[in-house]
Amino acid sequence: MADGRFTTSLPLCKMNLEEYFKRIGLHGSFEKLDLATLKLIHKQHVMSVPFENLSVHCGERITMDLEVIFNKIVRRGRGGWCLENNYLFGWVLREMGYDTTTLGSRVFNSILKDFGPLESHLINKIVIDGKTYIADVSFGVSSQLWEPLELVSGKDQPQAAGVFRLIENGDFWVLEKTGRKPEVPNPDFAKSSLVNRKETKQIYGFTLVPREADNFFESNHTLQTDPTSLFTNKSICSLQTPTGFRALIGWTYSEVTYKPEEGVDVLDMRDITDDEIEQILRERFNLKLQNKLKPASNKSWYTL
Repeated sequence: MADGRFTTSLPLCKMNLEEYFKRIGLHGSFEKLDLATLKLIHKQHVMSVPFENLSVHCGERITMDLEVIFNKIVRRGRGGWCLENNYLFGWVLREMGYDTTTLGSRVFNSILKDFGPLESHLINKIVIDGKTYIADVSFGVSSQLWEPLELVSGKDQPQAAGVFRLIENGDFWVLEKTGRKPEVPNPDFAKSSLVNRKETKQIYGFTLVPREADNFFESNHTLQTDPTSLFTNKSICSLQTPTGFRALIGWTYSEVTYKPEEGVDVLDMRDITDDEIEQILRERFNLKLQNKLKPASNKSWYTL
């Protein structure tokens, strides 16, 4: 149906892995279903496919139909949010032959200081040689994993963005990250609400109960229609780079450079005009939209 709540979750055609690999800049076949291969495709995905909700601000509906998602992300070169990117990524892993399970997670709200009531964030669990990993190619900005995390409680797992940890609390697991101090050269943004100043933050929490696609249909509808939703209040696009990430939040364009040797992240932030948006999306995110974007940056909880 057009509202994005109740669409088929089963693909009508076989996943074309060759097309997907080309989309993320890989060539050849990947026969070894090992951790090294999983890490490679995970990192290539986040470096090639933006985390973005621009469809919401282009008058388009986001559905959980895998064929629609495949055509959008792989064939049309778009990005997507977690219910698209991670759903697609799970499909890829299953087609390759990985032991993959869909999980649902509740995003932490720093204003309410609690996890959201809905399992609005889809992630994937993968088992390789008896070890379990969490893959997430679609959270964006500085909370984005570049590689899967091993499901071990309390273990520091350093990545480019900082040190990630999974903490077990009964049957509930929490993902947290310890980052670095932000350095903002542009004085106009020194006090920007987009700048995260909390060293350690909780990102989301989840159980290991398997989920089917229909578990997310209602969230998928709510996130793009509810006037209190982050995604109706802000247009968001972010893409990971070898040195950090880029982000366009409303009219604010940021290039973030990770400098772990100095203990800082440098946030080069500036506002752009409506006339610059199309060029920025094309040149910095490799995105070309079919419909006109109406940027949004209403007051809502969100940090880079």
